[in-house]
Amino acid sequence: MPDTPAPPVILGDEPGSFPHSVLAERHPAIIRQVRDAFPYGPEIHQALDALLANCTKGVMEPLPADAHDRDRWRSWGLDAYAGRSWFDVPWLWSESYFYRQLLDAVGYFGPGPWQGIDPFRPFKLAELNAPETDEELAALDALEDRTVEERGRALLHGSLWGNRADLGFRLSDAGAEERAAVPGLVADDSETLWSLLPGAQAGTGTRVDTLCLVADNAGRELIPDLLLASHLLAHGRCGRVVLHVKPYPYYVSDATTADVVDALRKLTGARGVAADHGRRLWAAMADGTLTVRAHPFAAAPLPYAAMPDDLRAEFAEAGLTIVKGDLNYRRLVGDSRRPPTTPFADVTAYFPGPVAALRTLKSEVITGLTADTEAALVAAEGQAWRIGGTHALIQVRE
Repeated sequence: MPDTPAPPVILGDEPGSFPHSVLAERHPAIIRQVRDAFPYGPEIHQALDALLANCTKGVMEPLPADAHDRDRWRSWGLDAYAGRSWFDVPWLWSESYFYRQLLDAVGYFGPGPWQGIDPFRPFKLAELNAPETDEELAALDALEDRTVEERGRALLHGSLWGNRADLGFRLSDAGAEERAAVPGLVADDSETLWSLLPGAQAGTGTRVDTLCLVADNAGRELIPDLLLASHLLAHGRCGRVVLHVKPYPYYVSDATTADVVDALRKLTGARGVAADHGRRLWAAMADGTLTVRAHPFAAAPLPYAAMPDDLRAEFAEAGLTIVKGDLNYRRLVGDSRRPPTTPFADVTAYFPGPVAALRTLKSEVITGLTADTEAALVAAEGQAWRIGGTHALIQVRE
């Protein structure tokens, strides 16, 4: 039997589509926001103007010969796309390359006075320090009279829903959906997820000891991830957590090591239970039971199926890898137009160990739905359910 043809890769070339709007509208808006967020000098303003013109009306340009990461981007396929419109290459590729070029425009890669300055930091800190963040942290105190299992499920939902962590905590309550209008899960393999975290076996060297957590956004979305890690470590569901973050600022809000530090400081400076989590995590960093990994491939314009051998080996050694967020989901299952009923286990069969996806739906890619679920969503919302962030999923491949 012939092999099934590969599904078409998502491009940004269809006017009116979500990917097209990101390239044509969101990226120019991000350039304007970054320009206004810092007192950049005329050279950076000129570079931002050039990027704006290029990413909307020009073609992808190769990196200069002296670019520090030129060889890496060439190994990721830059030679195949240079000279082509941003709208006519894989959407994942054009998005990733846009952020690489934006960092170059603002002098992030240096040398110079703006070297290493995160152009998205003001937005991240504003969210982290918003009153809503304090309210969400205060909500942790109300969980203390619940069982360990109930707290774990509440924190899992908090991590799933990101910056609506307070909503996630309420989802752990059986009556919550009757008291508040809450978004629903289109897939829920949470019980399988918990079965893959039976408890640490200290000193045995078994795979179950290590949990890899591939983070998504910083700020109010990273804090629930850290809270979940704290709970799992405190109650022996794993012996070690490896938190995978981006090696440099990416997709506006994606978490870097600096963002992890900011989040930990926010927790340790909070009150009540939040501060307890913060101190536990700070100590875990010191003793190595919580480590941060910023592999270059975390910011690659490629699916995880193309991960390098060293990263594959790391995931293979973990008892479970939890992949957070929409972008990481696209990279996990492939940024392609597959039928929503395509089994999640099939498209993640390449992954070197058990893997779970926690994701709110903010782009068109989706797998692992039942036919009835897809039909009900389409009947109720057309295709808007795919991108509005009002639905979520927990999917697991053992």
